[in-house]
Amino acid sequence: MNAASPIQARVALRYPAFELDVDLQLPAGGVSALFGPSGSGKTTCLRCFAGLERGSQGRIVVDGEPWQDSATGRFVPPHRRPFGFVFQDARLFPHLTVRGNLRYAVLRAVGPTRIDFDEAVQLLDLGDLLERHTDRLSGGERQRCAIARALLTRPRLLLLDEPLAALDEARKAELLPYLERLRDALSIPMIYVSHSMREVARLADHLVLLERGRVQASGAVSDITARTDLAFSDDDQAGVVLLAHCAAHDAEFDLTQVQFEGGALWLPRVACPIGQALRVRVAASDVSLTLEPPRATSILNVLAATVTARRDDSRGRSLIQLDLRGTRLLARVTRRSATLLGLRVGQAVFAQIKGAAVLR
Repeated sequence: MNAASPIQARVALRYPAFELDVDLQLPAGGVSALFGPSGSGKTTCLRCFAGLERGSQGRIVVDGEPWQDSATGRFVPPHRRPFGFVFQDARLFPHLTVRGNLRYAVLRAVGPTRIDFDEAVQLLDLGDLLERHTDRLSGGERQRCAIARALLTRPRLLLLDEPLAALDEARKAELLPYLERLRDALSIPMIYVSHSMREVARLADHLVLLERGRVQASGAVSDITARTDLAFSDDDQAGVVLLAHCAAHDAEFDLTQVQFEGGALWLPRVACPIGQALRVRVAASDVSLTLEPPRATSILNVLAATVTARRDDSRGRSLIQLDLRGTRLLARVTRRSATLLGLRVGQAVFAQIKGAAVLR
């Protein structure tokens, strides 16, 4: 088998009130996010990968092995597909300790070892929790245990169905670094379902935008988030993901400077060594525009840019796509402001970005 083979899924599934028809080509490593509104088919796609939608038609290939091929009648049942599944709720065995839940997965795993018990415990920081029963765990701790259990089944593919959806904001912030650690440390490809662009920006390498059971766009997360022609660019989650690195720290003002192709940004202090790769999300609503360099302003980040696209919506707003010497940025302004400034393709402007608003 070729471990570098992309994940392929050409699947059609029809219900009376819903129809899924997707053609996915996903990278063999990293995190691929399925993003879209409720009812767009995200979870149904995961269920097809898992073999839980027996009525689906098409072909699914993972790690070079066909799990389903309607043309030849091949359909590998769920219990023979080497995948791990993490749900919104942890679904742990309540009568077992954390150790017992993890051992259950180890004893039933087949195939080559990809991560052993101690590695999973260390990656998910479960050492102090092993002897606890699951009813004594916080929501974030339960999900960490569920992820470790899924990894110990020796999967070739990890499916995560909105694993943070049931957590409050504090627990989400607690769990996200663990998911980043898994992405960076493991070679197991992950398909991550979410309706949160903030999660997608932090975790995903590849982004698939779904709507009404169809693929609207698919590609690198930094490319897809910068487009103005997609449905999600009209909502409040519009914004770009910048691939950057840590360039400097300002101890006096507790700030970090990150550099990317086309410029640099100051943002609230990030605990990172100089040179470390970072992802930075800039929401379109946090970018304002001016035709002249601002003077005596509280805005830390002012970047020269060129307008490359303008899209007006029915709510009196304009989404402006900008080029920063090879990097794209989005700005959300009122249509009145865009008109008064005379914003048009090719126009030189200055983008102002509040350091306090930049997310990583």
